[in-house]
Amino acid sequence: MSLLSLKQIGKTFANGTRALDQLDLTVARGEFISLLGPSGCGKSTALRLMAGLEQPDSGSLTWGETKPDIGFVFQDPTLMPWANVFDNVFLPLRLKGVARADALPKIMDALTRVGLGDFAQSFPRELSGGMKMRASIARALVLRPALLLMDEPFAALDEITRLKLNRDLLELQAELGMTVIFVTHSVYESAYLSSRICVFSNRPGRIIETIEVGPSGPRGEEFRLTSAYLETCQRASAALENAMERA
Repeated sequence: MSLLSLKQIGKTFANGTRALDQLDLTVARGEFISLLGPSGCGKSTALRLMAGLEQPDSGSLTWGETKPDIGFVFQDPTLMPWANVFDNVFLPLRLKGVARADALPKIMDALTRVGLGDFAQSFPRELSGGMKMRASIARALVLRPALLLMDEPFAALDEITRLKLNRDLLELQAELGMTVIFVTHSVYESAYLSSRICVFSNRPGRIIETIEVGPSGPRGEEFRLTSAYLETCQRASAALENAMERA
């Protein structure tokens, strides 16, 4: 069942930069789609259009039966430094008018799911980079969104933390039944996480190749040693090189 459809989307910013041109993408419920492409090719702009943070100049963006609740995780954790982890995660509920007492179980459930159940009273300055990102993910999950948009959330993290969060993210998607659209520059990350990889051309961005990976879901480290994973990495690398050459 289609969750979201983008047809012939174009977007030009006030400074004249043409970010997207003739972008077509249909998203099915339950998919994990990675948007892979060169820097500045419009991947983040596409994500912001889906979130409603930007409006397209041309084309259409249509939802299935109803527009779902959406969670957005930015590249930087964007936590409020003066607030503890609990209050950072509480923010989306507070903006919706949910009382603190009513929000308590939802907040603790979100924190527990990302492994921060014991850090509710900690402040961002007391957390590692990976823990800050977990808090940001918990804040996005507290509304139980049907669609989770993630803009290079793990790019600044060390490799070990990044791999661990990759595994945890797939487990969360399976538990909550979310659709995930994930922006990344990493071929290896996209091949591990995705059910489908959409490779963008250079700016103005559009999808020039789609790589089917197979059903997403929890995947152990042994998946990275399989022929399917290695072949996906090779295909994604070749598609990305093609996008760069076509620039």
